[in-house]
Amino acid sequence: MQKKLRSQSWFGKKGKDGLIYRAWMRNQGIPSYEFEGKPIIGICNTWSELTPCNAHFRELAESVKRGISEAGGFPVEFPVMSLGETLMKPTTMLFRNLASMDVEESIRGNPIDGVVLLCGCDKTTPSLLMGACSVDIPTIVVSGGPMLTGKYRGKNIGTTDIWRFADEVKAGVMSQEALNEAEAGLCRSRGHCAVMGTASSMACMVEALGMSLPGNAAIPAVDAGRKVLAQLSGIRIVEMAKEGLKISDILTRKAFENAIKVNAAVGGSTNFVIHLLAIAGRVGTPLTIDDFDIARSSLPLMVNLQPSGQYFMEDFYYAGGLPAVMREISDHLHKDCITVNGRSVGENIGRAENINTEVIASVNAPFKRDSGVIILKGNICPDGAVIKPNAISEQLRKHSGKAVVFENIEEYKERIDDLDLEVDENSVLVLKNVGPKGYPGMPEVGNMGLPKKLLEKGVTDMVRISDGRMSGTGFGTVVLHVSPEAAEGGNFAVIRSGDTIELDIDQRTLNLVVPEEELTRRKQLFRPQADPISRGYAYLYKRHVEQAHLGADLDFLKGGSGSVVTRDSH
Repeated sequence: MQKKLRSQSWFGKKGKDGLIYRAWMRNQGIPSYEFEGKPIIGICNTWSELTPCNAHFRELAESVKRGISEAGGFPVEFPVMSLGETLMKPTTMLFRNLASMDVEESIRGNPIDGVVLLCGCDKTTPSLLMGACSVDIPTIVVSGGPMLTGKYRGKNIGTTDIWRFADEVKAGVMSQEALNEAEAGLCRSRGHCAVMGTASSMACMVEALGMSLPGNAAIPAVDAGRKVLAQLSGIRIVEMAKEGLKISDILTRKAFENAIKVNAAVGGSTNFVIHLLAIAGRVGTPLTIDDFDIARSSLPLMVNLQPSGQYFMEDFYYAGGLPAVMREISDHLHKDCITVNGRSVGENIGRAENINTEVIASVNAPFKRDSGVIILKGNICPDGAVIKPNAISEQLRKHSGKAVVFENIEEYKERIDDLDLEVDENSVLVLKNVGPKGYPGMPEVGNMGLPKKLLEKGVTDMVRISDGRMSGTGFGTVVLHVSPEAAEGGNFAVIRSGDTIELDIDQRTLNLVVPEEELTRRKQLFRPQADPISRGYAYLYKRHVEQAHLGADLDFLKGGSGSVVTRDSH
């Protein structure tokens, strides 16, 4: 039986109100019968020429519209704030919550019965899903897809190679001319990063959660299959609107556990943690940072993709994509979870096939034993910090070294290549005040470039610690998301150069070897950095953003307001 359509509270009205709603839509050439009992489906589009990853979304939206019309719905496309990872300053993470507010109010305030979320670039996926969760109407996600694999002098390259190229130029191994040549071959097509960075991790996340059709995560942006999936998603959202299948029916505790396990298996970004926590907070599903370590502990790394491996998202698609991975680890998943297509996870992956075991390994013969993220605790990070175990150097798994402290990103940039900097390969680089409040916005600067004088000696990795994040395309022995952050005045805030820091991956600990009395004395003397922000969204953000271990959402956005509009101006 078809559920009562939400849009009829607008278009089904008689008299003045109904006339206003229908007549002003008519000025676009839309006859009134289009609104007589048809599900009205919103297409939430993050297209923008300032978001290169999403610049093909106008075309993708047309495929979604075809599916909606084919299934007997009526499509209405609307724009929301788009977050371009490569261009936007100071960091897109500052605006993730703002974009989610735009999405939430755009969905709630308009006459739509279901919504298709068009997202691709890193923050567009979590922000759209966060906003939609707070409204909780039938929703389906269509990702934009990864770009084709880059090429440079006969080799495959991707975004992860940017960090290697930068170090090689700094060390004098690579010329500027060669770097320019690599630049020309890096981004060969539309789409988001071609590696298992944050954008790909987010696409895998929504598929693992059951919020997209099977296969969504890996289809390249320029492959015809991406348009086919978009059209099929358009068909399915009309059916969901008629059935009344909502986000809250899909995003259960079991669904979140599935997503954590899948992220471990594919070697997903550390940013996955902060975004999934925020999404759980919006839909009201209990989830803590400790769940990320417990749920992944029995799973190895299954996928051989950069930055943890060799291959690219294009190869992943040809190998069978995420359904193949999920079938390989099916014994670890909740296969009874319902997904947007109305079928269970088990039904969706039952016939999936692994075409290439070089790209997608098996549970019994995994690519690497370590997977997912590890949650560290200790006096530096009593509320937690994260590290990606499959990207660290083996010799640094248990490490003790003297801290080299940078109070902010400007000091780091000024001092890191100073030949007089007191640093060696055993040192621990510490970057403060790049957390949610301290920056503000928590930028991707945690994988600090190494000192030039050590790069010239052949050093390729060091322990690095910050309260910021790093790009999902990054790698190295990098501790991130330290909570509480330096701006909050805890132990991390008072680390000084020369202090001994101990990291033990196997014990899940990160500690500052300084007497408690001395730490207490330092904290009494602590003064936060001056705050120059006095207006606008950044002012609001700094006063309401929660710490990283809670998802860095704004405190007043937790939970949802539902889909009912309580007041009517007409």
